[in-house]
Amino acid sequence: MSPVSKLDEQAALVMPDRGRAALNALVTGLACIAAALLVHFVVGSMVGPFVTRIMLDAGVMIILAVSLNIVNGFTGQFSIGHAGFMAVGAYVAAGITYYSSLALFGSYQAQTGLISVGSLIFAASALVGGLAAAGAGWVVGLPSLRLRGDYLAIVTLGFGEIVRVLLQQSNPQLFSWDETRAASLKELVPPPLGGAQGFQSIPTYTSLFWVALFVAITLVFCFRLKRSSEGRAMLSIREDEIAAQAMGVNITNLKVRAFMFASFFAGVGGALYAHQLGTALRPTDAGFARSFEILIAVVLGGLGSISGAALAAVLLTVASALMIELGPWRMVLYALALILIMIFRPGGLFGVKEAWEVFGGLWRRKAVAR
Repeated sequence: MSPVSKLDEQAALVMPDRGRAALNALVTGLACIAAALLVHFVVGSMVGPFVTRIMLDAGVMIILAVSLNIVNGFTGQFSIGHAGFMAVGAYVAAGITYYSSLALFGSYQAQTGLISVGSLIFAASALVGGLAAAGAGWVVGLPSLRLRGDYLAIVTLGFGEIVRVLLQQSNPQLFSWDETRAASLKELVPPPLGGAQGFQSIPTYTSLFWVALFVAITLVFCFRLKRSSEGRAMLSIREDEIAAQAMGVNITNLKVRAFMFASFFAGVGGALYAHQLGTALRPTDAGFARSFEILIAVVLGGLGSISGAALAAVLLTVASALMIELGPWRMVLYALALILIMIFRPGGLFGVKEAWEVFGGLWRRKAVAR
């Protein structure tokens, strides 16, 4: 067989695989959209505003926790500055929708309707905010991910505090909008960061559809990443970094990629958080307290468990909402519940496994016992 015939035969084998991959991606995307529409129109019509707000907060928390799990769970790093990347995506996306609305519609009020020009701008701004956060993750991760353990934690914590201080020290008088001139000239000026008072008057576009859609995309991406060869290489870094390097795994490259993936979805989660009804972005959103909340969800669910991180994010969000009327006692009971869970489940809810692996093993053991 000639070399040309061999190349044609190899190409014929590769093309069907690529076609199946493209078809699989298309079907998965349509399934995510269908699930988001179901949540928005069916579930959303059955619950009230309070439950809807809890669902929105839980969805954003799922995105943040699952994305942080890529770094802390897959590669075994210790990042505690995830809220800084969330804030980068939130401020970038909010600035895009704010000024796009003023330039196109003459007002920063959101357009009604699930599919509208404003909604498309919001979706694009969420992606741009995610890319901006990923860029920040690359800037932070490239020089620092050669570090390990506590040293990396200090670097990521420092990044979050830098973002918080920069946002807090921005001059609210310099970054302002003249409504009178905007109505006639639509003149664009720098974003109204607002200093310590925060970014105000952000258009409200976050809905159950967008939150469910981005949650589905995040979960699908993370599950496929975990099962891919690249994901298995990341898990090998977590288990034994020296052995992984000896087997030819590019440790630094994979750490940076994991950091950028996590930062991207953190930025998307920040964009969804920024465009909720009644939300005003403040510098404290990039602080240590918010990063610690996300870290708790990851540890509680189990380092490396995607379904565990998602379930822990939902449980923590619901618990915080239900205990809000308890006043100062809320934090006492909240901390006590976390302590008890860590005592009885020190490896998290599911450990390094997924939910179906844990419950499937229990079901098999019960079947054998019978």
